[in-house]
Amino acid sequence: MILEGTILTGRSFEAVEGCVVVEDGEITAVEEAAVDSDDIIAPSFVNAHTHIGDSIAKEAGEGLSLEELVAPPDGLKHRLLRDASRDELVAAMARSLSFMAQAGTGAFIEFREGGVEGVRAIQDALAGSDLESVILGRETTDAMEQADGFGASGANDSEFGAERRATREAGKLFGIHAGEVDSSDINPALDLDPDFLVHMVHAKPLHLERVADSELPVVVCPRSNIVTDVGRPPVEELADRTTVALGTDNVMLNSPSMFREMEFTAKLYDLSAREVLRMATVNGAEIAGLGGGLIETGQPARLLVLDGDSDNLSGARNPVRAVVRRAGSADVRRVIYPQAE
Repeated sequence: MILEGTILTGRSFEAVEGCVVVEDGEITAVEEAAVDSDDIIAPSFVNAHTHIGDSIAKEAGEGLSLEELVAPPDGLKHRLLRDASRDELVAAMARSLSFMAQAGTGAFIEFREGGVEGVRAIQDALAGSDLESVILGRETTDAMEQADGFGASGANDSEFGAERRATREAGKLFGIHAGEVDSSDINPALDLDPDFLVHMVHAKPLHLERVADSELPVVVCPRSNIVTDVGRPPVEELADRTTVALGTDNVMLNSPSMFREMEFTAKLYDLSAREVLRMATVNGAEIAGLGGGLIETGQPARLLVLDGDSDNLSGARNPVRAVVRRAGSADVRRVIYPQAE
């Protein structure tokens, strides 16, 4: 397969006119050449933090606090999940996953509620989808064993020491929420030596230095944090110290659109478009333990093809800024997945 257009290459996303050659799901060549195509070829997105199970309850709970919305075991989300049938949950998740694929996402990291059955439910929802998933089970080590790792709710909810040890012994990924409502659970989360943290809205200078010293990646979800009124994560300060990736968090609160997450982040923070695009692609891929997230020879072909001549993108002078700050689902021509080629 040969894709032609303006290619956003490498970690700097240098715009090169030419073609990308894909064979057996791998990028085998990136060639600079004059081509007759207005397409923009970028890495597809890695959504580094999702709660897809919330698909059954989109836009529920107006006016409720974060705890009232999502705190286990009796937050509104958990009550609605308990009341829904398995078929309803799977069907709702499948539709959100379909939207994610149409909106340029190639892979995602899911914190999956519901123990073993919750993991199996999203696996069923993924049947027939080309999306790459990293599913982190919750609540039990059995769920971790069924999944790709363990996704902890927060160190104030439980000690999670046994789950961390079991996940490490299994050679799987361990992520944990920290600093979403306040700073009290950040040090206990760091003490667990997780593979990554999520949120860190209330990180203080001491926490930032611990993150830097341990080179611990952080996933931020700015839209979600604004919706739940917990504050703004210190994205610039985190990015100065460690790898930062973007996630869309609960489908209950936000559409799982990385276009919207990038645009919001780029306009809220003093970050370059290239920094934001890295947060939405290669940084998330690295946290997930996946290859790809950038266009280079030898990388998996997890690619996004945008119509550079769409009414929205036509005339854009800076393709990186256009992808980050302007593009949307309507501009997507095609998403390419390594395992589908």
